[in-house]
Amino acid sequence: MKSVETLIRNIPDFPKPGIQFKDITPILANPKGLSDAVDWFCKTIKEAGECDLIAGIESRGFIFGPAIAKQMNKAFVPIRKPGKLPYDTHKIEYELEYGIDALEIHTDAIKSGAKVVLIDDLLATGGTAAAGCRLIQLCEAKVSSAIFLIELDFLKGKNKIEECNVYNIVSMIHY
Repeated sequence: MKSVETLIRNIPDFPKPGIQFKDITPILANPKGLSDAVDWFCKTIKEAGECDLIAGIESRGFIFGPAIAKQMNKAFVPIRKPGKLPYDTHKIEYELEYGIDALEIHTDAIKSGAKVVLIDDLLATGGTAAAGCRLIQLCEAKVSSAIFLIELDFLKGKNKIEECNVYNIVSMIHY
């Protein structure tokens, strides 16, 4: 969707030199841009097939995920950084280029056998998204699709998600 893509702002050298950060806040500040993005996610999910619920990765998956879930009349499940969820959790650690991070999900967040769509704003190296997929799988559910607003193709993040046996990986905008 060209209207959404034109709203993405490139921030050079953020958060460190050499990084070209893709800032989505202008999309959020533009009612039509936000609506178009949420509509695209919903259309893409419907085209992909059956979906029982939407899971979003902290933090920007939290921006789109609940709006998508509401529009589709589905539940929303947050996948968060450690220590943010108050109940029993599954935890997955994953490697970053500069260390190790982790994500958690409530152990009772997803029923066994559910078909889950994972949502986030950006697919880069795939480490965070793959950790989200593995958390959903720990709940004995299936990630039916992983859908992103932006994908940095040159970082080959899709490969890590495919290693989790998720093959319907869709992004609106490719760089």
